[in-house]
Amino acid sequence: MSREEQDLLSRTALGVFRLNGQFLAVSEELARPAGLTAAWWQVLGAVLRTPLPVAGIAREMGITRQSVQRIADLLVERSLAVYEPNPAHRRAKLLRLTDEGREAISRIEPGHAELAARLAAVLGPEEFARTAQTLERLSKALDTITEP
Repeated sequence: MSREEQDLLSRTALGVFRLNGQFLAVSEELARPAGLTAAWWQVLGAVLRTPLPVAGIAREMGITRQSVQRIADLLVERSLAVYEPNPAHRRAKLLRLTDEGREAISRIEPGHAELAARLAAVLGPEEFARTAQTLERLSKALDTITEP
């Protein structure tokens, strides 16, 4: 690996770490009026379209199964989600949003839409789309080179 490649890796990692902190702070602000935390919103968002097992949510989000399990249990306790049988795996139940969970997510939508519009105004729609695609490609590349 050349010194230049190492520098690019360091710059990329530091940029992503900073972005992660920025997104977490913004997410906390957006989620608070809905009575959620950023972590709860993240897990609810993972099952917004289709129920998933805790391990599947963890893989999708790049976080540990244990942390997802803890959050999922809290969401179920607060009636924002429920566990349901998983036809593919008897012990790994699926997490599904309840109507209350969907309502909480819908309360985030106005702030989410405003933030998206503000970012699009600063970046421009094409650059915003390229940014998302670049981050998706970077994540896939890391998956490719770090899979066991």
